[in-house]
Amino acid sequence: MEYLLFVVYLVLFAWVVTKVKFFTRSGLSQSQLVILFLLKVMAGIFYGWIGLYYGGLAQMWDTWSFHTSSIQEYNLLFHNPHEYFTNLFKDPYEGGVSKFFETTDSYWSDLKGNVFIKILSVFNIFSLGNYFINVVFYSFITLIGPIAIYRVMKDAFPGKKIAVLFATFLVPSFLYWTSGIHKEGLIFAGISMIIYCIYFGGKEKKFGFKRIVCLLTGLLLILTLRNFIIVLIIPAIVAWLLSNRRPKYSLAIFSSLYLLFVILFFSARYINPRFDFPQAVVNKQQEFINLAGGSSIPIRQLKPDAISFLINTPQAITLSAIRPYPSDVKHILSLAAAIEVIALLLMFALFLIWPKSGVRSKNLVYFCTFFSMSVLLAIGFSVNNLGAIVRYRSIILPLLVIPMAAGIDWRRFGNLFINNIKNKNNIIKII
Repeated sequence: MEYLLFVVYLVLFAWVVTKVKFFTRSGLSQSQLVILFLLKVMAGIFYGWIGLYYGGLAQMWDTWSFHTSSIQEYNLLFHNPHEYFTNLFKDPYEGGVSKFFETTDSYWSDLKGNVFIKILSVFNIFSLGNYFINVVFYSFITLIGPIAIYRVMKDAFPGKKIAVLFATFLVPSFLYWTSGIHKEGLIFAGISMIIYCIYFGGKEKKFGFKRIVCLLTGLLLILTLRNFIIVLIIPAIVAWLLSNRRPKYSLAIFSSLYLLFVILFFSARYINPRFDFPQAVVNKQQEFINLAGGSSIPIRQLKPDAISFLINTPQAITLSAIRPYPSDVKHILSLAAAIEVIALLLMFALFLIWPKSGVRSKNLVYFCTFFSMSVLLAIGFSVNNLGAIVRYRSIILPLLVIPMAAGIDWRRFGNLFINNIKNKNNIIKII
């Protein structure tokens, strides 16, 4: 029965993706949309399979833990519906709502898991509690994120459709982590909705009711599922909106606003002790250090002052941007992540060697760069577990990879490659 239900839902949603206007207006053909949807489903199934059979080795217990909790929540709907519809809004701790950045006895820390479990419990109503059927639902919903980014980037980089398509949908770690049943898919959807609304709102100089609702929905998803990102994306949004008004000074606006953001990050605690952001990062780092795990690595510990953060910046960038090294490989997922890092570094080298301009919106590129770098720094300062680092950074990879892929003169690279082959063939003939 479950196999039949899986096939029915898979066929149904494969058909639906070809009918949803938001998807079809991307310019992708019906067959392309179906293929991309099926890729997400396959990645989500593989994600669940790894979590089921190699969860301990790859440290991927979370996805099945969420599923188990969602079954309990689903049962609660029938046994105690009042509790089911109200428990999200209850603070089980005394003063837990005020602990926005804390991870113990914090309403907000629990909220990200509780919201995700609640969403899965709704899926269970239609899937009869089957994990892999839920993957189909989740793949359909989270397809909104990459489609939104694709529509933005295709418009921003005219004539670069193929590069944008591959960089949006086929970055391996992005496809894997945002397709599996975990929070990354919805978080990226939230980020994408924000980018989509601001980009087209700025281009058309029109922010209607639907666009504002979409923007607020994206912010709400981020707030509930990974609240520290809300602190990082707000300055990027403000800088982008201001830059749209003064395009000539875009880089200066982004740079000065982020400088102000850094100053506020270290000084806000003197205005109100609750806004001790450096200490919150230090606490987060300490929690990861205290967690035993096969992919945890020794790091220099932070102190809650600007000098310590400055000293630890190279370590943070290395951790979040170019780890795992080949020497860090312990299983198939870390091997894939290490290979991906090497490939992306090679792409970055091509971007520097053979750049090609042609972007319509520099403000979009500035937003992607400043926001992504702030997320990478936040990850590098607080996380020492390589598995968590790869998962956390997956949500911003398209924002960096797409501008790189679209900004490379692939024709010059291809001509060089072809010429090298011809020269080798000529040498062989002479010999």
